[in-house]
Parts: sequence; structure tokens; C-alpha cells
Amino acid sequence: MRFIALLLSAWVAFSVQAEEIKLNHQNITLNARLEQAAGKSLQEGVVLILHGTLAHNGMEIIAGLQERLKAKGFNTLAINLSLGVDDRHGMYDCSVTNRHKHTDALAELAAWTRWLEGKGVNKIDLIGHSRGGNQIAWFAAEHAPKSLGKVVLVAPQTWSAQQHVAGYQKRYGKSLPELLARVRQADADALLGSVDFVYCANSRVLASSFIDYYRDEPRFDTPSLIPAIKTPVMVIAAASDEIVPGLIEKTQPLANAGKAKLLILEGADHFFRDLYSDDLADAIDAFLK
Repeated sequence: MRFIALLLSAWVAFSVQAEEIKLNHQNITLNARLEQAAGKSLQEGVVLILHGTLAHNGMEIIAGLQERLKAKGFNTLAINLSLGVDDRHGMYDCSVTNRHKHTDALAELAAWTRWLEGKGVNKIDLIGHSRGGNQIAWFAAEHAPKSLGKVVLVAPQTWSAQQHVAGYQKRYGKSLPELLARVRQADADALLGSVDFVYCANSRVLASSFIDYYRDEPRFDTPSLIPAIKTPVMVIAAASDEIVPGLIEKTQPLANAGKAKLLILEGADHFFRDLYSDDLADAIDAFLK
């Protein structure tokens, strides 16, 4: 009976470590999943993890990374960007009017770091995947809190004006420059209908949101942000990534110059599925420790 009681006690102690956190931000509810490692206080540091485009903290790569890092002794906070939706969970619903901006993430990241600092956390490491990698790098480069630790960019977004235009043409068969020119003539708060936006075809979107995602903005190219980050940076690239073009070629000169560490996982795709999720967690573990 004593053994069973010990097991029950251990299970209870383990089970209470996972917690959904809600935070009010600009009259909208943000949420995140906090995983606290066994025997670790938040004051010993937290790893903040951000998902990719229109995604969420329960998707396989994020949930798996959180689980594996917790087993390795890291406290983690995986956040959901609101994307303009109150208390958002799951993938973004394309039937909802798009009122969000790529750059909204910067203010939401600041809100979460303030919340962590309010809990006495003095070191916050950052991890971002895909578009989230760009938003994490942008935040670390231009809005870094004093508590900023190391930065890990997992298959982060790359960008070029030509790539931007070609990608839209390939996905939707339409000219992005022509569409942007028409949208810019509208009022910023104008609601556009039947517009192809990010992954949402024939969607409703604010003119200002469309412009924010599709404008000519060099900071969308994550490697360009790395030199401005004052703490250690690691970029993890998937050798078989078909979503993020040119990441290795753009990051290698930075690695050669000592501005970042570059790790290339051979055989991995953009989402580091199957055994590559273990390799991803092992690489992050080694870098953060």
C-alpha cells in the first residue's frame, strides 16, 4: 500500500506541472501551455516556444518539443498567437475575418515575457518555428527584454521580393503586385472579400492586414535579423525542407562569421517528423545547456 501511495503521490506531482495560462492583452484573451519540469522552479528559467503560420501550440512539432524538453529538465511556455481571435485554440479558421498582422506577434511576445518576468523568471530562452522563427528573431533583435537568454530558430522563414511574388503566383495564380496596388488604394480599415490571403483562399481580410503580410519588408528574411541579436543564436535547418527556400545558403555566412550556430539535420523535412523530432530536441538541449 505504501508503494501505491508513493506512486499516486508521484503521479499527482507530475500531473499538476502542465497548466493552461490565460492573459488579457489589449482586450483579448491570450493563452499558452506551461509545462514545468520535475523539481524545477520557474525562477530557474523558462523556454518560450512559438508556432508557425496560422498554427497553434498543440500541433505535433510544438507539443512534441515541449514534452521532450520537459523530460530534459526545461520549463517551457508554448504560446498561441491570438491572430485577432479571443482565446484562440487550434489552427486558424479561415472562415473568420482576418484582422491580424504578422507584426502583432511582437506585442504578444512582449506581453508573455512581462508575465514571466512578473513570476520572477530572470532567463527566458526563445524558440520559434517557421514564421514563428522570424517573429522570434524580430522580437529578439529589436525588442529584447533584459531576461533574454538564447535564441533557437527552427526552419525559420526566409524572404525576398521575388520569392514573395513568385510564391503568391504559384499558389493562387494571381499577380501580387497588382493586387497590392489595388489594396493600397483602399482605406486601411476596409474589409476586403474573396481575397486569397496566406493559406486562406477566398477569405475576408482587412486591407491593413493584407498589406502587413505582403509588403516589401526585408525583415521578413530571418537571417537578416540575426546580426542584431545580442545573445547566442542557433539556426536549425531541415535538409529536405521544401517550404523555406535558401535558409542554409543565407545562414552559412553568418555561421562562418561566428554570428550564429547552424545545424543541418539531413533527411528532416520542415516539420521534423518522426525520429527527427528527437534529434531536434537533442540539439536544442545541447545548445541551451
